[in-house]
This record gives sequence, C-alpha cells and structure tokens, in this order.
Amino acid sequence: MKKIVMGTAIKEYPLMRRGKVRDIYDLGDALLFIASDRISAFDVVLPNGIPGKGQVLTRMSLFWFDLLKDVVDNHLITADIDQYPEPLKKYRDILEGRSMLVVKAERVDAECIVRGYISGSMWKELQKARRQGTNTVHGFQFSAALQESEKLPEPLFTPSTKNDDGHDVNISYAQLVDLLGKETAELCRDKSMAVYKKAADYALTRGIIIADTKFEFGYKDGRFILIDEVLSPDSSRFWPVDKYQIGRSQPSFDKQPIRDYLDKLDWDKRPPGPRLPDEVVQATARRYEQVQKLLTDR
Repeated sequence: MKKIVMGTAIKEYPLMRRGKVRDIYDLGDALLFIASDRISAFDVVLPNGIPGKGQVLTRMSLFWFDLLKDVVDNHLITADIDQYPEPLKKYRDILEGRSMLVVKAERVDAECIVRGYISGSMWKELQKARRQGTNTVHGFQFSAALQESEKLPEPLFTPSTKNDDGHDVNISYAQLVDLLGKETAELCRDKSMAVYKKAADYALTRGIIIADTKFEFGYKDGRFILIDEVLSPDSSRFWPVDKYQIGRSQPSFDKQPIRDYLDKLDWDKRPPGPRLPDEVVQATARRYEQVQKLLTDR
C-alpha cells in the first residue's frame, strides 16, 4: 500500500500555510507547494488520508499547466527535484511526485468558478428560487424547463469570495468588480472562461465531462497568471460521458464515496471528522487515479 502523507516538516524553510490539502513553504524568492494526501469533506479535514492523492493532484496540475499555457501563463517553475534548492533534496522521498516550485504571486482574492452544467450548489439554489416563483439565481435567468445536470446554453462565470477557512460566499460579477476593480475582474472572467472551454473540449475527447471547476489567479511582475492547482478532482466535477443522463445527479470522479458515507452518520459536520473505513478510502483513491489516467494518459 502506498505511504500516506498527512503532513510535512521541512525544517530548513518556514511553513507559510497549511491548507486543507497543501503545505506551502516560503523559500524566499519562490514557494514550495506540497500536495498531501489529506482530504476534507464539508470543510472539515478528515483524520485519515487517501493514498496517492497528492501525487494525482500534482500530476494533473502539471498536465493542465502545460496544455493551457497558450491561454494563460501559470506560476510553475519546476517539479524536478534535481532543480530544487540543495536543502530540499534530502526530502526526496516525501517531495517526489507531489511537489512543485512556484513563483511568489500576489493572489487575487476570489474563487473563479465556471459552470458548464447545472449541478451542485447552483442546482440547489435554482430549486430554492423556483419554490419562490422565479428562475433567477445570482442575476442569471434560467429556463423553466432546465433539469438537473443539463448542459447550459453557454458556460457561466459564477465567482465567490476567497476565504482560507473554506467558507466562500457566492457573489455576482458586479460585486466582483467592486471587490477587485474592473480590469482584474474582466481578466478573471475572460481567462476562466477560455481555460474552461479549452479544457472541457479536450476532456470530451477522453470521455470526460467537466461539469464545473474553479480557478485561482494572481499577479507576478504585472503578469496575470494561473496559480494554485488546476482541474483536479478536488476543484472540479468530472463525469463519465458514457453514464451521463439528464435529470439526475451523475456518477463522478471525486470524493463522492466519502460524502455518501458521511451522510449516513450521525455527525454534525463539525470538527473533528470521523475516521473513514478502508473500503471508502480505497474507493476514493481508485476514482482519483482513474480520472487522472483517463485525462492525462499517464
């Protein structure tokens, strides 16, 4: 069984932030991103991780950064440990396959969400709006005949605030302009839509629907760049084309086995989270690895 990495301790550099998944170290002129095997549900990090998850996330981000670089530049410097600073090389067994050096960027404090299909929280909000006699959600007018999981006439850009504690709030594009300014808001919208469309078109050739996803952006030396991770099962809803059916929720390549298990428990969705049984852990690991192989052919 693969070694599960729940956390790291790189003594030579200060830990800048430990998020739900990533440990980020400050190297002075760059950052070290390490994708752990931690997994969260309902904004709670669970006590046991998913074997190989951090490596899957890293492989997928590296693949997408390369495929999408003609649409928008990104923060990647290298994922080759031989090119890392010398003090990091003794941590090769931890860093191999799950880390990358990235430039220090000024983060844009917004989650840039693109939805090609109606699902998840947007579908729930539309159902609530319909009970109140309207088909309008966050300023978007939907067809009265629109069903769950149906493809939208055009992808929608639906931003939210960016809060490190995980409690993001959906906002309108006008609110995003007020938050970031017109130029940056336009870049967030236009680059998000362009990246989504290219990625979604590619994914269809691999038998995968990208129902929705989220991006993060930043500035480096005046350049607007894609940062953090991109188009992984942690940030995207991936559906198999051959099982797609309008009018219901879809099987997906993500942590759905974990959500399904937790929903059956008498748990109030607050820390500490319950420990996952091995069969749920393994089912989730298989989904992550399967979608990575399908999309990247690696």
